[in-house]
Amino acid sequence: MYKPLLRDVQKARQRISNVIAHTPLAQNVSLSELYSANILLKREDLQRVRSYKIRGAYNKIASLTKSQLSNGVVCASAGNHAQGVAFACNALNIRGTIFMPTPTPNQKVKQVKMFGKNNIEIVSTGDTFDDAYAEAVRFCEEHKSTFIHPFNDEKVIEGQATVGLDILNDVAQPIDYLFMPIGGGGLAAGVGSVFKAISPDTKLIGVEPVGAASMKASLDAGEVVSLKDIDTFADGVAVRRVGELTFAICKDVLDDVVLVPEGKICSTILQLYNESAIVVEPAGGISISALDFYKDKIKGKTVACVVSGSNNDITRMEEIKERSLLYEGMKHYFIIRLPQRAGALREFLDHVLGPSDDITHFEYKKKHSRDKGPIVIGIELCQKEDFDGLIARMKEYGIVYEYLNDMPDLFQLLL
Repeated sequence: MYKPLLRDVQKARQRISNVIAHTPLAQNVSLSELYSANILLKREDLQRVRSYKIRGAYNKIASLTKSQLSNGVVCASAGNHAQGVAFACNALNIRGTIFMPTPTPNQKVKQVKMFGKNNIEIVSTGDTFDDAYAEAVRFCEEHKSTFIHPFNDEKVIEGQATVGLDILNDVAQPIDYLFMPIGGGGLAAGVGSVFKAISPDTKLIGVEPVGAASMKASLDAGEVVSLKDIDTFADGVAVRRVGELTFAICKDVLDDVVLVPEGKICSTILQLYNESAIVVEPAGGISISALDFYKDKIKGKTVACVVSGSNNDITRMEEIKERSLLYEGMKHYFIIRLPQRAGALREFLDHVLGPSDDITHFEYKKKHSRDKGPIVIGIELCQKEDFDGLIARMKEYGIVYEYLNDMPDLFQLLL
């Protein structure tokens, strides 16, 4: 079984040293106080392409022979790997074709164009990374190009592993816990291998979003499995199938895999921005989101979290805020049915709605020959404890309602 060796990771570190930034490993005071621990953030969001992905992409491409480069290189990516490949293509004057899922945030597409300049061509295709991957593989076979896999490749894994070398070179004390995001598993496999060799007592925790937990599913099954459906919100870590190489390594090096709800990731994004002025993408905040699920174990410990990237599209902030409010129990959607008579809505506002409750969504159409009219309403609370009182008042005043937060299919259809 392949396993990255320290000497190969050290060679990768030397090979990429002229193109990567030495990102800080810094204590976050706010998080340290919150969890009563020494929380260190490895700020790969400050990397030259604003994610760690440049490490693996550049290491792979710089390792190729002239023959392997003769027909150009190809990759599939939701954004960060694409930026790393684009940067490498421009820096090494190599022709690249980059396949990106159609829903990829426009900000990431523009960044790829900026880093690759005239050396790359972008092809938007499919709804997920896996769709783009299938098209990229077909293109490679047709044009005899070299495929640069985002995670299931030895040189890519060794490049990502250099994050681990950096952390261990910069830390002054032993690290008790290390939290790392998992998409396809390249980072966790590489960094995990370095830590097992140099700092074997460190507990290595991989983190996945609940809606795309492909590594956890594979570990539970004892083999690589493909998820039928995934939530692509945390696009940097949303893959249906992890790599065969990365699975085998992660199975050996990881101590645990934590699944984090997408709404919790959104709360972390807002927390980091409001308290620490740190801007991260969903994949970049996921390792920090996992701290809540380990809060009892990490008290008094030294904990490192890899902040993997900051390529976030500002237009997504409303969705991020919405998902956070839903997760935190601060926003609730209902279908309510009021009598179709004058004053019915006023009674609801005066007697059912709390003094600090805010209506953020309202849809109503009066239908004749009906005694009751349905209203889709969104209510934002001042504090989540107000929810029980709201429900009690609905029952007291005979309001017929359906709670949409617990009905995801209908929720998505109506909102």
